[in-house]
Amino acid sequence: MNGQYLEIIEFTKPHEHQKWLAINDNVMGGISIGQLHYDGNTCRFQGELSLENNGGFSSIKRSIESLSKEVNAIELMFTGDGHTYQLRLTTWKNGERIQYKHDFTTTKGKQQKKTFHLHNFQAVFRGQLLNHAPDLVAEDIKQVGFLITNKQTSPFNLNLAQILFKALNNVPSHT
Repeated sequence: MNGQYLEIIEFTKPHEHQKWLAINDNVMGGISIGQLHYDGNTCRFQGELSLENNGGFSSIKRSIESLSKEVNAIELMFTGDGHTYQLRLTTWKNGERIQYKHDFTTTKGKQQKKTFHLHNFQAVFRGQLLNHAPDLVAEDIKQVGFLITNKQTSPFNLNLAQILFKALNNVPSHT
């Protein structure tokens, strides 16, 4: 797949973590904790999930500048902990906010690079799939984020290295 990157988020920059906002299940009464912090080399999304008080999720998000309409894929470089996470994109169009998600599984302690094609993201609202949402297009994306909700009490640690917003040639129709 040939292509070029058009925008980049570098988690190796010391101030990148300050651009991210943590939203945990305490907004609904839960007690899970999670945040993004800089460890001197890169940023880590880490914390602990709790199912108490109907909890069980932790998320981080950040606003981004408008992306080029040529962007059709996102490449993520990370080291995981064996849990499944969601890469989440938020759009605002015609006064309406829609969240799109793409699940990805990590391998504990292994540095990984995954490419996500925009047409494979699913529109969601509070965990439920939306059937009639508009197609996800790059220029509508206003936020990028991560969410973990694995239905069990557990610590989590996602070491983030880089997000590339890319324009790929020869994009497969499904992944």
